[in-house]
Amino acid sequence: MTALQKKSDNPIAHLTPEDIEQLGVELDAIRQDVLDARGASDAAYIRKVISVQRKLELGSRAVLLASVFPPAWVVGTAGLSVAKILENMEIGHNILHGQWDWMRDPKIHSTTWEWDMATPAKQWQHSHNELHHTYTNVIGKDNDLGYGIMRVDEDQPWHPFFLVQPFWNFVNACFFEYGIAAYDLELGANIKRKKTKDPEFKARVSQVLRKIRNQATKDYVVHPALSLPTGSFLPTLAANFTANVVRNLWSHSIIMCGHFPEGVETFEKRSIEGETRGEWYVRQMLGSANISGSKAMHLMSGNLSHQIEHHLFPDLPSNRYAEIAPKVKDLFDKYGLNYHAAPFPKQVASAWHKVIRLSLPNGWLATTNAKNVVPQTKLLYKMTTGGAKVRRAAQARLNQQARRAAEAKAA
Repeated sequence: MTALQKKSDNPIAHLTPEDIEQLGVELDAIRQDVLDARGASDAAYIRKVISVQRKLELGSRAVLLASVFPPAWVVGTAGLSVAKILENMEIGHNILHGQWDWMRDPKIHSTTWEWDMATPAKQWQHSHNELHHTYTNVIGKDNDLGYGIMRVDEDQPWHPFFLVQPFWNFVNACFFEYGIAAYDLELGANIKRKKTKDPEFKARVSQVLRKIRNQATKDYVVHPALSLPTGSFLPTLAANFTANVVRNLWSHSIIMCGHFPEGVETFEKRSIEGETRGEWYVRQMLGSANISGSKAMHLMSGNLSHQIEHHLFPDLPSNRYAEIAPKVKDLFDKYGLNYHAAPFPKQVASAWHKVIRLSLPNGWLATTNAKNVVPQTKLLYKMTTGGAKVRRAAQARLNQQARRAAEAKAA
């Protein structure tokens, strides 16, 4: 298994094949312990979360009927935002992973659940459960890395187009549910391959458009219309839009923290050829990052604050991740691996730093300071307006600057 990022030290070079397989055996044992212990308390947990979420949403929508009054708008919008986050993260995401299928409750099952998102559940399950969780952080296989619009690794050739990736990432964050819908459709790839007239693709597009229409009708027609008697149509419409944007920004941030902070590994395609169970586990461990925080933080993140545990065991009940996290961390320590965890603000800042850093040519951000910002900006301009030959020459210059800076720091 090889990390795609070029490093002087391989983070698993010290592990033998036997070590890796033994690690897999120990992780399997942790998973089996949870499977054997699932029961009434777990079922009660998810039913309580669903009940609380539905009551919160209903109560918030009731308050918004009088949203012409600013206090009602603030309270209703805040409550609706929280309800939408809970439905998306702790409920929808985890039910669609099959975490609660063992209950055999047809109302809380991965085959029947439909969530409050623009993308249909079945399409998301294919792109997320089947592809992302199988090919986690493998460049060219896991499209969750950058969603096909961003540069996500130093070894990917830089192109001027990537200068706008911080802007695209922000737009994607604001309208995340629609970005996910387009991503699940593989819209860019199908347009590029001229497969937009393919019957199967057209059927999937119809499903997405129907889902978007239903969501928009609920949030931007029916609910605001119910507020007409109090003169709250526009405030209610604005509240629904705001709640959707808040939910999108939050879910995008949580997901970015899971795989994109500095220090999280990415992998070459060839690293998964003949991959064993133990090697798959190690890739999930090195390719994920956790968010440390309170119980409220874990709940609002859908327990994706335990992204490492989730990627190791995506089908285990989310309420069990906090319980097994110390055991998983002990295995990281035992086998000399980095358990990547940090508070939410730090992980968000790290992920955005990586987005900005990789939007620029390798080494540009690290070698630019107040004293040389003018010549460095001129160099960047040449790389942006010049051809491939100009970019290669300028990149070689940046690489030389970076080596000199590293040598000076080491001395």
